[in-house]
Order: sequence, then C-alpha cells, then structure tokens
Amino acid sequence: MEKSKVYFSDFRALPGTSVPQKLKKLIQTAGIGSIDLRDKFVAIKIHFGEPGNLSYLRPNYAKVVANTVKELGGRPFLTDCNTLYVGRRKNALDHIDAAYENGFTPYSTGCQVIIADGLKGTDEALVPVEGGTYVTEAKIGRAIMDADVFISLSHFKGHESTGFGGALKNIGMGSGSRAGKMEQHCGGKPEVNEGKCVGCKQCCKECAHGAISYNEERKASIDHNKCVGCGRCIGACNFDAIRNPNYSANDELNRKIAEYSKAVIEGRPHFHISLVMDVSPFCDCHSENDVPIIPDVGMFASFDPVALDQACADACNRQPVLAGSRLEEQMHKHNCDHHDHFTNNCPNTNWKVCLEHAEKIGIGTREYELITVK
Repeated sequence: MEKSKVYFSDFRALPGTSVPQKLKKLIQTAGIGSIDLRDKFVAIKIHFGEPGNLSYLRPNYAKVVANTVKELGGRPFLTDCNTLYVGRRKNALDHIDAAYENGFTPYSTGCQVIIADGLKGTDEALVPVEGGTYVTEAKIGRAIMDADVFISLSHFKGHESTGFGGALKNIGMGSGSRAGKMEQHCGGKPEVNEGKCVGCKQCCKECAHGAISYNEERKASIDHNKCVGCGRCIGACNFDAIRNPNYSANDELNRKIAEYSKAVIEGRPHFHISLVMDVSPFCDCHSENDVPIIPDVGMFASFDPVALDQACADACNRQPVLAGSRLEEQMHKHNCDHHDHFTNNCPNTNWKVCLEHAEKIGIGTREYELITVK
C-alpha cells in the first residue's frame, strides 16, 4: 500500500500570524478543499470535555474548522455522543450544557452543537461492519451517520485503556451510541484487590450501573451481573485496588474501536485533524486533568486516520518526559522503560493493536509521509 500523506505544523506563531491561521493553512494544504462540501451536512466530531477538565481542545480550533467548511459551501455542526458513565454528558440536555459551559456555543464556534445519539443516547443507526471480527453491526449516533461528510477534530492524549486517545478513539468510541459504547467496552470486567482498597468510594461515584457495593470492612466488590466493563472505576482508584484480570480486554477494546471507526467513515468523504497539545495522561472524559506528560508537539491533518494516529504517536515518542508528570512517576515506580511513552504511562495497554487491526480491515495504512507546513 502506498504511504499516506500526513501534514504537520508546529505551534510557533511569530508576530504577524497566529495558531488559528496556521491551523487553517494546515487543513487547506492537506486538501480539505478537494472534498465537495457545497450544501453538504458536515459532522465535525469533537470531544467537548467533561466539566472540570481543562485539557480539552479550545473552541477556537473548532471555529477554524467550521469556518473553513462554511467557506467551501458546507453546513457544519459540532457533534459527540452521550457517555456510558456517570457525568455531565450522559444525556443530551446535560451534554449541551457541558459543551456550552466549556465554550462550545454557536456564537463562539460559528455552528450548532448536536448530540448525535439523541436525548437518552438511544437514537442510533445500525451500520454493518464488513470484515469485522468482533462487531457485525455497529451502533452509531444517528446524526453522525446522517451527515454527508465526516471530519474528526481530536485532542491527542494518553488513555488508561487504549494507550492513547487520538483520531480512531475519537471516531470509533466517540461516535458510538450508549449501547455502542457498551458493546466496545464489555470485553472484560474489573475486580477489586481488597488488600489495597481503602473504602474511599471514588469508584462507586464513577459507576453508572450500581455495580459496586461495600462490605462491613468498607471493602469494595463489583457485581459482574451489573458491570458493563467500562473501566471507569479503574481510572477513579488512586490506590491501584481495581484491575482488569482479563489482560486481553484492552486489546479487544482497541480492535472494536477500529471496527467502529470503519463503520463511521466507510463510504463517504472524511478528513481528520489531531492536535498534540496538553498531552494529559488520561482521557478528557475525566472531570479533572493531570499535568501534561510531554511538551506540546503540533497540529496534524490527513485523509487517513490510521497514518494520522501513527504519526502523532511517533512524534510524541520523540519528546522528552516532563518532570513531575505521571509519566515520570510511572517510570520510577516500575523501574523500567518500554521505550514508548504511552505504554510507560499505562503498562497494561498496547495502542499498536488498534492501528494494526485498522490497517488489516482496510481503514488506512501505518506507513506515512510527513509533510511540514510552515
């Protein structure tokens, strides 16, 4: 397969220019104008950020993309699907409130906000996945599938289950309805190590399904009949008391994300943008964010989301570890270096699995040519 083109621009903005101007030049040079956008509905898939988290992408970047689409005759809207877990984005009303609170309004971004899977996360389109190993019919937010053109605008950062969250994570998991997210997550279910549990109940606060209870000694336990395997409790525990005993579950999750991504983009024009900045150790779904693990890198764009994720990961792994970050702490804690920042950050993850499976099922290629845009 021929190498895919990935375009890159750094965040340097000398007098007379600005980062938004550089982003516009980047996506224009990468070829967004080659897509027929005239009178087309254009879904711009973005993560609005869980309130309390401040590492999500600023609305300014969404405005650049929306304005560029409008200049090309398209009708853009910003979109995401409701979450599976407890939080401010589990139904459309709260989700839109959260988006507005974080600055994503029609006035600041130049386009409307639509929650793709409806009020309760049940408005979904069933999309066949040709060649899927795990998913035969993906459950995708209907508004995303109703759009004529799909654009992903992703914040590239670490993730406790997938290694990192980039384009494919934003597309596959992010476009799934609540039932679609459950299907992707349910490959494995966590367990509690009572010897490490301190009874703080943070895991219980994160569980949307009432699966966690406590015994007389204030030790947590998880009812697997209620648990959906979303893994939020793992991220909530500060004492490493919760783990997933099925170590293939994260790999299975990554492969399902690839298959859901194929369902979203196959058969229609698509374009992808990732900003590697504020690279927090965990997902923007958290209602907090830790300090970045590496310095800001830059902005990337491509028609190939697989090549885009590979290019972003490679660029991140060329960066130094920031002092005082979770990544530095993890490397000291485990006294080892996997020569990969994301594996070092979350040792039970393997992000390469997602890209390998995405390449296998024909979404794109991991081979790329990096083109710098000044």
